[in-house]
Amino acid sequence: MAVFTPLNDSQVADFLERFDVGRLVALEDVASGTENSTFFVTTGCQSLVLTLFEQGEHDELPFFVELLDYLADHRLPVPGPVHDCHGIALQTLADKPALLFPRLPGKHPKAPNLTQCRALGDTLGRMHFVSQRFAGHRPNPRDLHWLLASHHQVLAYLAPDDQTLMADEIDTYQGVFGDAGALPQGAIHGDLFRDNTLFDGDTLGGIIDFYNGCTGDLLFDLAIVVNDWASDADGSLDRERHDALIEAYQARRPLTDVERERWPTMLRMTALRYWLSRLLVVYVDPPAHELTPHDPERFRTILKSRIAHGALPLPSA
Repeated sequence: MAVFTPLNDSQVADFLERFDVGRLVALEDVASGTENSTFFVTTGCQSLVLTLFEQGEHDELPFFVELLDYLADHRLPVPGPVHDCHGIALQTLADKPALLFPRLPGKHPKAPNLTQCRALGDTLGRMHFVSQRFAGHRPNPRDLHWLLASHHQVLAYLAPDDQTLMADEIDTYQGVFGDAGALPQGAIHGDLFRDNTLFDGDTLGGIIDFYNGCTGDLLFDLAIVVNDWASDADGSLDRERHDALIEAYQARRPLTDVERERWPTMLRMTALRYWLSRLLVVYVDPPAHELTPHDPERFRTILKSRIAHGALPLPSA
């Protein structure tokens, strides 16, 4: 159970009085997530999601509210936060920061098909096109600077070959990205795995959990998506899913020549980003609650596949 701060019906009923959303009918704990407490809230007129923020920098929450408001205003399928009767979204409940969202339709795709990949690629391209004009700013907390500063913490837990692999990769990234010109930037999701999307059949019902959102390289976001959505069990890329995602994306935001040049290295860097972050959770900074960490081996496998086989050719814009 991923609810760290329990709530009762009376607390939530009182909380809902701040909003014009109807009276509480049912409250349900959500048994998923790794960082926050989440509840499904049903009122007499709608279904909602209530999130209490347990971890992270709470002073960064206004960035997420402003980003979700901005994307929702541009008709992206994101859960724009519900504002109270005074126009305020960010609240306090049980001494924790709290946000209320509309509950979007659908479920997480376990094995996305080509239609679902095209839908996600199209929406991500739309999101990146408009997010370049978003005025808010939050530095990417998992960029190359983070890799440089953090990888030393896990080296003692790795076999010698993996220590060399990680150190050599980071040297490579410094050579490609360190002194090079900037890539196109904007607000990115930062963690757009399958379990952060909801599909109603083949229709994308929503993109959720923007709490890794930040200002960063748009290509970084796309590489995270391709590594998760288009990788087979052995880490290799599936050409059909890869092409479906990128063709739909480029119909909304064509990649620049510099992005196409750096794409193979960006795939490797985002793979190492998740290998490292999962190693840190296992060995250095385990979750405060009884949750099973994600397996780091998955992204070690993807990284080694990208090194051995490179990237697939990018479709034309």
